[in-house]
Amino acid sequence: MQKLFDLTGKTALITGGAGLLGKKHAEAIRSAGGNVVLTDIAEDPECIYMDVTDRDSIQEVANTIGRVDILINNAALNPKMIEKGENSFENFSLKRWNQGIDTNLTGAFLCSQVFINKMVKDRVKGVVINIASDLSIIAPDQRIYEGDVKPVDYSVTKHGLVGLTKYLSTYFADKGIRVNCLSPAGVYTDQDASFVKRLANLIPMGRMASVDEYKGAIVFLCSDASAYMTGANLIIDGGRTVW
Repeated sequence: MQKLFDLTGKTALITGGAGLLGKKHAEAIRSAGGNVVLTDIAEDPECIYMDVTDRDSIQEVANTIGRVDILINNAALNPKMIEKGENSFENFSLKRWNQGIDTNLTGAFLCSQVFINKMVKDRVKGVVINIASDLSIIAPDQRIYEGDVKPVDYSVTKHGLVGLTKYLSTYFADKGIRVNCLSPAGVYTDQDASFVKRLANLIPMGRMASVDEYKGAIVFLCSDASAYMTGANLIIDGGRTVW
């Protein structure tokens, strides 16, 4: 059974590698014996610079690293609650909309285009994982964002990632490349207690996820344990989208 989850000899490239979940995805893959290349636009000693909105930047990385067996499209802009009113649909700027689309959705498209082409050229039966969100299934419950709202671009782009996953999974199935989506719920990182309570009340398990609770899913999706799985959206949300 353990052999099914073994990633020895596999190399994963992870975008958004400077973020909390990017590093946790890397820990999971390394724990299963795999190698990891972390990328980000943020300065981080563990990351190679790569701008997911710039095809030339992506191609440069693809040309300078070796074989890639796994691509994890993890880079995303998750808008924060800013000055009251600016996140409302009525006032949400085209500039911010485009920034969200460019990073969250176009970035995954460009990275998939470059690295799947590399997999095909190198005859790698590869794996692509798009990191979406529970908001790829449901709309944000604006009642939990006291005094503001969750902006439109995040939910829209996460829904778009599910569509991209389905498209790529069928398009490249005959090449032996599997494409799946992981939709996690919010991770507890010492957020405001009142916000955490409001969110937890929407989740059947009554709590947010811990930072390590998606590691098993990542290893599963990257490994032969999910060998007959493609085009799927694995939802791990404490039951939130069931209610």
